[in-house]
Amino acid sequence: MKRIIRFSKFFVPAVIMSTAIIVFGLVGYFTRGFNLGVDFQAGINETIQLVLPGGQVTFAGKGNAELTISESQLTVVFSGAEAQKRTVTLDYKTYPTIGDIRAALDNEPEISATLSEGSDALPSSSLIPTYQGNSLLSENPVNLYRSPVNEGERYASIEIVREALNSLGEVSVQTISPASLQRYLVRVRDDGKDPQFTSTMSQTIRRLIENKVGKDRVVVVKTDYVGPRYSETLGRQAIWIVALTLTLILIYSAIRFKIQYAIAAVLAIAHDALVMVAFIVWTRMEFNTNTIAAILTILGYSINDTIVQFDRVREERKTHPSDKFVDVLDLALTLTLGRSIITSLATMFAVLALFFFTTGSMKDFSLALLVGMVSGVYSTIYIASAFVLMWENIKEKKEAKRSKETSAKAPAPAKS
Repeated sequence: MKRIIRFSKFFVPAVIMSTAIIVFGLVGYFTRGFNLGVDFQAGINETIQLVLPGGQVTFAGKGNAELTISESQLTVVFSGAEAQKRTVTLDYKTYPTIGDIRAALDNEPEISATLSEGSDALPSSSLIPTYQGNSLLSENPVNLYRSPVNEGERYASIEIVREALNSLGEVSVQTISPASLQRYLVRVRDDGKDPQFTSTMSQTIRRLIENKVGKDRVVVVKTDYVGPRYSETLGRQAIWIVALTLTLILIYSAIRFKIQYAIAAVLAIAHDALVMVAFIVWTRMEFNTNTIAAILTILGYSINDTIVQFDRVREERKTHPSDKFVDVLDLALTLTLGRSIITSLATMFAVLALFFFTTGSMKDFSLALLVGMVSGVYSTIYIASAFVLMWENIKEKKEAKRSKETSAKAPAPAKS
């Protein structure tokens, strides 16, 4: 027979250690709080890209001409009462260099294109898309921007962006992969002092970075603003989601097993959530919607592991009805240990790939998953099982006491 690992001997030390970690985390939460991301605190969330000048385009004709640049083509749409409505599409496969694009635009009536020095032979795909909407051409030049095409042209770094924005106070800057794009996510919180924060902060971010890297070298890819009411609602909904998850798991476990197993399962996943809270608080990881997703993922992972182990406990108890419950519990945990290790390692390999090959919020997400997965396996063995054992021990003591009292009250047999 396979050697049984006596997990039950470590239940008390494990509970003490878990209690200490949870208390440590709660102390950190009430003294330091979460490092809230812009999702949970009012502020601006702006994606910017540091670029190089590519050229300029002008239009001196009648009607309107709208320029759109995507990752695969450049399009000019002519419209208006005094102009012939038509669309000119320049595909990068047909026009592989920026010089080819310029020549094609020059062939269009009333359109003139000039290129910055050295841009003529560069690939068309290096042109920066018009992320903030179509550009309306006129006699006033519309700038074309391009991304660096080799290491020698790359001039930006996350340190440069952070240094440029130092005057804004607490600012979060993250690199968006790949780093060769020179693209960064800038997050600035709204303290409520500036009523025009939404409009002024975006301009301020661009101005400060241009002061550092040069004029016309910043392209705004995307701007999101989170208002105070939305962030407050989002935080409240996150709490309700976690609470609802715990309640549904309790109901499901109570239906499938006995009530003690249901309570034990909820205690285990509550333990995992609190351990992750401690980790997030003390590492100052940004608390955002990705963090909530990581916590909910771990709750699902943990309850799956717990249900599998409790299934085995139930089966072994039917197989060995006369054995002590602690022996049955140790046997069931031993038999499922291999399965837990294999499934956990298989999942961890995928999460480790995310951790090592991504950046920013995705890296934080994968790190939170790694911590939660370890906690999930641990809590199933040492928290959920410990509670069930404690429940069964109390139940056996009550039954033994009740049996003893019944025996004492029973009338003595009559003597013949």
